[in-house]
Amino acid sequence: MTDHPWLSHYDPGVPRTLEPYPHRTLLDYLDDGVRERPGHPAALFKGRAFTLEELQRSSDAFAAALASLGVQRGDRVGALLPNCPQFLIVEFAAWKLGAIFAPLNPIYTEDELVHPLNTSEPKVVVTLTPFYERLKKAQPRTKGPRIVTTNIKEWFPPLLRIAFTLFTEWKDGHRVTRRDGDLAMAELLERFDHQRPSAERSAPGDAAVLLMSGGTSGEPKCVVGEHQDLIMSGLQLRAWLGDAITPWTSIYLLPLPLFHAYAACAVQSLTIIGHNPLALIPNPRDLNDIVKSLTKIQPVAFAGVPTLFSALLDHPDVKSGKANFRSLKVCVSGAAPLMTETKRRFEEVSGVHIIEGYGMTESLIAAIVNPLKGPSKDGSIGMPLPDVDVRIVDADDPTKRAPALEVGEMLMRAPQIMKAYWRNPAATAEMLFTDADGVTWLRTGDLCRLDEDGYVFLVDRKKEVIKPNGMQVWPRELEEVIAMHPAVAQVGVRGFPDPKHGEIAVAFVVLRQGMQATEADVREYCKKHLAYYKVPAKVVFRDDLPKSLIGKVLRRMLTLEEPQPAAVRA
Repeated sequence: MTDHPWLSHYDPGVPRTLEPYPHRTLLDYLDDGVRERPGHPAALFKGRAFTLEELQRSSDAFAAALASLGVQRGDRVGALLPNCPQFLIVEFAAWKLGAIFAPLNPIYTEDELVHPLNTSEPKVVVTLTPFYERLKKAQPRTKGPRIVTTNIKEWFPPLLRIAFTLFTEWKDGHRVTRRDGDLAMAELLERFDHQRPSAERSAPGDAAVLLMSGGTSGEPKCVVGEHQDLIMSGLQLRAWLGDAITPWTSIYLLPLPLFHAYAACAVQSLTIIGHNPLALIPNPRDLNDIVKSLTKIQPVAFAGVPTLFSALLDHPDVKSGKANFRSLKVCVSGAAPLMTETKRRFEEVSGVHIIEGYGMTESLIAAIVNPLKGPSKDGSIGMPLPDVDVRIVDADDPTKRAPALEVGEMLMRAPQIMKAYWRNPAATAEMLFTDADGVTWLRTGDLCRLDEDGYVFLVDRKKEVIKPNGMQVWPRELEEVIAMHPAVAQVGVRGFPDPKHGEIAVAFVVLRQGMQATEADVREYCKKHLAYYKVPAKVVFRDDLPKSLIGKVLRRMLTLEEPQPAAVRA
């Protein structure tokens, strides 16, 4: 078997390499679009076209506003926002000052916000109004970033904006009273309208984004993505999809959150480079909005996670045949393994082929994807895109190549893989491996095999990060929260496969002597300190937990087969 057997199985027209890559940033592609077609939609949002010229003008104004707040080159600008035009405005505004964009997960609790805020240390954070109080509660435990609020209705079409103001705004907590000198984004945009920042904007080799990831250790860290990395990932995916995505005209429907690498590095880059309208779904759990958008917007491409495809199959309009999938040419599934039965059923209902892919935050979505036109093999995550390389090595020793067709840890390399974690050299050294030839590889922590055609098969996870519904859950984070429960003496958390959610987190708990607690008690406690998707799906009580000689809980030995004791220790 050759080192790169997948090259012989690329779809016709897909190049083996895209080198040399253009020395550009997404700002340059926005400039191109504004010069050619200023009124063309950059995004579609709740029935409104948000044009390229509006993105340019608004991000200019907000960059000037940020500069007035002291944001300079190399500073971080945070965003606690769902998919909405404001996300794009803040992102591009930061880049126009040479600043680094640091998006945050909008469903993080107060406790969960503290770590990423203290890691990235943003000078300013822009938040949607319903998240304002959470951010304010976390603010005293950080270095106190300046807070700017924005209301989701600010870019709604006129009639929807009126209806939202009358019937939804107060009820759902979208109207807030700012304090401590906090500012409103709408007022800043009006004040600095038609102004442009005087600062030197970001260059291709500058840091563009800080994306949260658990790596292989399960501890949250910030991945540094450079501007040129975003260009490389976008161009690789464009080449792979070929003529299925037509520049300017093909609409890409995005229910996945833009703070996630899947959307931030792949989908967003592809659409900005190709000037393709990006249809934004602010709430990925709003299946009615997704189904309505599929029918009304008629997108050509759709990005999802396995649980979303599964949930869509249960939607009444999909079951009844009312949902319209006829416009779709590309459906991409990633972030978690796709069940074969889910793939089969969705393709049967929609008539569109799902291509499964694989990428990591640390790889800036240097991806492995199944061919769009060629065969997809059952159980395979696909083959490396142009300029992406993989190597299967001994699971315990990356210097040793695994025998052909055998299972081992997958290493990945590509021109855009991360150079480092943000201010974390020790974790960086664990994640990157340099071989005897001086080539740097990313250690994926995943056990895989490579077949004779170059298709990659994900066998198991060496790393312990859990991915319910494609989201990242770190066992240690759950363990630290559960350990604070007054009745808990010991805890260990690990993931298990689940047909509905892909994976679920299960907490194994030993109670303190003389204390009692139920599964509901522990889960309710978690809900107060963790985002909903991190709350363990199950809590299993044990008399003891398996441990190493030094007392560390051995997560891999936690199983569900043993009988549970009563949820009380005498």
